Amino acid sequence: MAAEERVRHPIAARLIERAMRAGERRGQDEHRRRLLDGLSGRVVEVGAGSGTNFRHYPASVTEVVAVEPEPYLRGLAEQAAATAPVPVRVVDAVSGSLPLAEASCDAGVACLVLCTVPDQERALAELARVIRPGGELRFYEHVVSHRPFEARLQRIADATFWPLLAGGCHMSRDTTAAIGQAGFRIESCDRFPFSPGPPVPAGPHILGTARR
Repeated sequence: MAAEERVRHPIAARLIERAMRAGERRGQDEHRRRLLDGLSGRVVEVGAGSGTNFRHYPASVTEVVAVEPEPYLRGLAEQAAATAPVPVRVVDAVSGSLPLAEASCDAGVACLVLCTVPDQERALAELARVIRPGGELRFYEHVVSHRPFEARLQRIADATFWPLLAGGCHMSRDTTAAIGQAGFRIESCDRFPFSPGPPVPAGPHILGTARR
């Protein structure tokens, strides 16, 4: 991995992990179950974080290749993989260069990560490369608001303090459009407000399925 691609956010990783634990108590656990329900075969999960999704994968999944470049979170993911109900292989890699062959996965999972990847277009292109034709992309992300004033505040935060505080996260990305532009056909997309709790503010989220 090139030096400029290495990811290390020791403070932000701990803050966001704490917020994610709070989010589970506020309903995010159910969002993750919906995200992964019905998946089967070999799955690549980009930005697996601490492995919070692992316990929700159904038995029809034969392998999860869990990509996580941040060392602290990757260590937690390796611990979570040991007790997961399906085989999980945690790998040190980045979204823009997945260590997988073309069309080698039946599905991809992007869960609260496309807000953070340094190059969203490249990350989605890599997912399109490794997911087989006809395979699925499952996504659960927070996105830019449809309300002009709120969207403006999101853009101001992204241009100033928020990425520094939240380990590169951006609040104003139009991820729904980016998924379509990457060549995926969106089959379902629910949009709803949600906040996992401090330090993450409330904002619109999307949860859905796209077809390769």
